[in-house]
Amino acid sequence: MKKVEIIYEDTDVVVVNKPAGLVVHKDGKRDEETLADWVLGKYPETKGVGESMILSDGTVIDRPGIVHRLDRDTTGVMIVAKTQDAFEFLKEQFQNREVQKTYLAFVYGNVKEDDGVIDRPIARSKSNFRLWSAQRGGRGKARDAITEYKVEKRSKEVTFIEVMPKTGRTHQIRTHFKAINHPVVSDALYAPKRDAMLGFERLALHAHKLAVALPNGKNETFEARLPDDFVKALEVFPE
Repeated sequence: MKKVEIIYEDTDVVVVNKPAGLVVHKDGKRDEETLADWVLGKYPETKGVGESMILSDGTVIDRPGIVHRLDRDTTGVMIVAKTQDAFEFLKEQFQNREVQKTYLAFVYGNVKEDDGVIDRPIARSKSNFRLWSAQRGGRGKARDAITEYKVEKRSKEVTFIEVMPKTGRTHQIRTHFKAINHPVVSDALYAPKRDAMLGFERLALHAHKLAVALPNGKNETFEARLPDDFVKALEVFPE
């Protein structure tokens, strides 16, 4: 099991910094260790907390305390509920878009605007069932998706950005930046033909901050420290 760093915990929740390469919960296809396994091993009382997922073949996937998720290769802050009451409390905030999420990312190319908003509905890709699309011609119903961003550092080849998604669609940041021709660096799904840059061997996306109300009545902002590959990438960032 990859090392999971605990950022904060109390009787209701635990906040962690998820490492790259660790999937949040099982998908019924691969037998591998997951963040959900780590939660259950460290906090056995979370068994039955949250909502299970039922696959098309009837397989039940347990997701103890999992309120939201990050992609396998995305690092960063996640909050997990320890009790069913905490789960329901957090779930409502995520559904009502009351949680503020801030990501950091490296994207290909020079993003010319210092800040901006990407307001493009997202649907399944017609060409590949694994992908989502924020461009015309998607498959099925398109759902609204809004992403705000601010440029932190730029060069001709790559831009370092702060990203604030206002909705929580699957692959939203990856899909939106591909749609404006600035896909996330080293994204094997959405930029498979692009060369990796800045030493990244995985998706250059990090969930940096999470601002949320806790069941204990406090409003907190949790921050996940920059992973080593982000630190190194900033050190070698081209002028």
